[in-house]
Amino acid sequence: MSTEHGIGGDPEEALRLAEQVIRAAERAGAGEAEALVVAGESALTRFANSEIHQNVASAEAFVNLRFVNGRRVGVASSGRVDDEGIRALVERAAAIAATVEELEEWAGLPSADPPPTLHAGWSERTAHASPELRAEGVRGVIAAADDAGVTAYGSFSTEAEAIAVANTKGIRAAERRTTSQLLTVTMGPDNGTGYAEQCAVDATEIDAAAIGREAAERAKSSANPVDVEPGDYPVVLHQYAVVDLLDMLGYLGFSALAVQEDRSFFERGKQVASPLVTIVDDGRDPAGLPMGFDAEGVPKQRLSLIEQGVCCEVVYDAQTAARVGRHSTGHGLPAPNPYGPFPTNMVMDAGDASFEELVGGLDRGLLVTRFHYTNPVHGKRVIITGMTRDGTFLVENGEVVGPVRNLRFTMSYLDALANVEAVSRERRCVRGFLGGSVVPSVRLSSFSFTGATAAG
Repeated sequence: MSTEHGIGGDPEEALRLAEQVIRAAERAGAGEAEALVVAGESALTRFANSEIHQNVASAEAFVNLRFVNGRRVGVASSGRVDDEGIRALVERAAAIAATVEELEEWAGLPSADPPPTLHAGWSERTAHASPELRAEGVRGVIAAADDAGVTAYGSFSTEAEAIAVANTKGIRAAERRTTSQLLTVTMGPDNGTGYAEQCAVDATEIDAAAIGREAAERAKSSANPVDVEPGDYPVVLHQYAVVDLLDMLGYLGFSALAVQEDRSFFERGKQVASPLVTIVDDGRDPAGLPMGFDAEGVPKQRLSLIEQGVCCEVVYDAQTAARVGRHSTGHGLPAPNPYGPFPTNMVMDAGDASFEELVGGLDRGLLVTRFHYTNPVHGKRVIITGMTRDGTFLVENGEVVGPVRNLRFTMSYLDALANVEAVSRERRCVRGFLGGSVVPSVRLSSFSFTGATAAG
């Protein structure tokens, strides 16, 4: 980040820079222009073999410019925010706009809409988190691993950003945000592995010792996994697996672009999941990682995506909204964006069961910690292939009886949600594709496993 402009974590300075960029674009002949500025500081403490081995910090600024010339849109970005850097950025974007093909459906940049005031997305404790604070959290994870006789790997990160968007149609949006994440993978003897994670706006709210104990006990308990036959099993999915379900639904179906291109499962009013499943996207929910507006400076609306199993809404950016004569819902991503809008703050409703009650409801089934290497096979049906990871256990008569080797699966995530028969009341903020999701654990009546892995 350039210290010449003194942006730091100051949203007003970031907004002034964004305004400077769009003025320069107008002088260069832009009919419309939009500047997105992200500036701030991030720090990361990594650990491996139960020892801290790296502590890094960086301060950066990023400017993304959309230069509009009629129906031609040129996009360029830069990490330089001095006058020469801005001049070069504008020249580059203008040159691109002069040569790209026209966008037949280009509807223009979004117009001004005052963004909401957001307070829950910022923590002074995270903004001023020291290496010692992160080291103390890591020590808690390592101590839990030592007590369990396993080895800890992972990272503790903190980030403080100022985000601003300005465009020539009057949008002026700026705010500051903080995020933190502690994750650990633990490894024990005899192929035992475990995983745990927590994200928060306030880094001091992360319970490092509890995260360490969770992963360590999972690694210890998953030693010497045995084979089970592939097939359909009742399962309990931990929160780390549930977030993958939501991410894939967001990527493949909750986007207005996917609907408009007829590649989404979404059909308003259609029952696609169990009545126990309600999913919203809410950028102002303090349980997640809040944000007040999107990359186009449009305020983020709270949307019901699935209400008691029924399709309700999808998310829009300015372009997809204009196609159907409505306003953006505040889910635009930074340009250039071929993927369309995305729900970055998904929240799934809690249920009324404890995690122990979820497991206790399995006569014979599997407990899955998380999924790994998941990829779409059929987008419209949300059929996903992948494998389990870091703790898969056989459950009989409501009791965990032992670890099993990781299993491969090919399964429709819509079918998985239709099979939900119980939801935990405990939820956790977990990193998703592009934001933080707040998710419970769930019990499914059936999940299809197609093969076993060669190692645990």
